[in-house]
Amino acid sequence: MSMTPREEELVARALLEDSALVNRYWKEKRWAELAALVRFARRDVSVELAQTDPALYRRLREQITRFFLLGGDVFSLEALEAKARG
Repeated sequence: MSMTPREEELVARALLEDSALVNRYWKEKRWAELAALVRFARRDVSVELAQTDPALYRRLREQITRFFLLGGDVFSLEALEAKARG
């Protein structure tokens, strides 16, 4: 499954918004979406967003922090990408 950068961002933001979706996607083996989440979280939020949309910046920063505190750093991006390729 190939996604555009915008599609990846939307998927990642949806997964950050609802951590139960991460578990569901894992069970459904939706590796490409999980890889998009890890890429987005590791890339972090653009500092420019703090000036253009401070509320969104704060929310995304909090969600990414929560993702890592709940163990998101154990995801191997390389393994997820390999699984997504099949």
